[in-house]
Amino acid sequence: MAFEKAKVLKAAEKFLSQGKINAAIKEYRQIVDNEPDDLTTLNMLGDLYARAGKKEDAIACFERIAEHNAGSARFVMGVSLGGNALLKWLAARGASAASAVRAAVAVSAPMDLMVARHGLGRGINRLYTWHFLSTLKPKSLHKAQRFPELYDVAKVARARNLYQFDNVVTAPLHGFEDADDYWTRASSKGDLHRIEVPTLLLHARNDPFLPGRHLPQMRDVSPSVSLEYPAGGGHAAFVTGSFPGRLDWLPRRALAFFQSHLGGGSENSSPKVP
Repeated sequence: MAFEKAKVLKAAEKFLSQGKINAAIKEYRQIVDNEPDDLTTLNMLGDLYARAGKKEDAIACFERIAEHNAGSARFVMGVSLGGNALLKWLAARGASAASAVRAAVAVSAPMDLMVARHGLGRGINRLYTWHFLSTLKPKSLHKAQRFPELYDVAKVARARNLYQFDNVVTAPLHGFEDADDYWTRASSKGDLHRIEVPTLLLHARNDPFLPGRHLPQMRDVSPSVSLEYPAGGGHAAFVTGSFPGRLDWLPRRALAFFQSHLGGGSENSSPKVP
């Protein structure tokens, strides 16, 4: 019988939308077994293994991707929650991450989700919460129309902060007990001492998600991690120049860091902080 990729992919996506990670893994595994060069699916499979706590299987997937691109220098940058996820992955991989990544940059990563989420519920930061919920809640309620067994729609509708939303939606959908469990286990701050790939943590001290007083210090990180905490920059903005400002400082800073680990530049030529 011929392999029906479209059918298997549809089943995988359905399981994923229902939060059935292990079932989705089984379907994506079929695709990779039949089409070993499908790197997009392989990357998805690795991500799901990581979310399911199957670190060795996740590592095997990412190593296969790295082998496919052997000989080329690979750099990676994660922003906001993506930066936190990147740091978690680098810490989990330790020295073996060097086989896939030469250097990394994490920008405005909320490395302590407990602090970040509670901080967003205070003062002017509640505008961020309102903005997030104005998109998250409608999407979740729409998904519940297709899969009503996923979560309690009444609780979703009543959610007034990210803690309530994550408790009802995010945590159970991704295999966590509740919001506290999610925020604790998904935070990267306590794992930074295990990173062994050159990594730049770029974070403004006035970032409303994770203010300067909560940022990790040199004693909290490995020698491979560089800390750069400009006074200004907000959350992943780093605007420079006169109004309305420019947004080119961040990409230039990241490229300078990567270039210094490619052998063609140095940190001394990095753009000045905004």
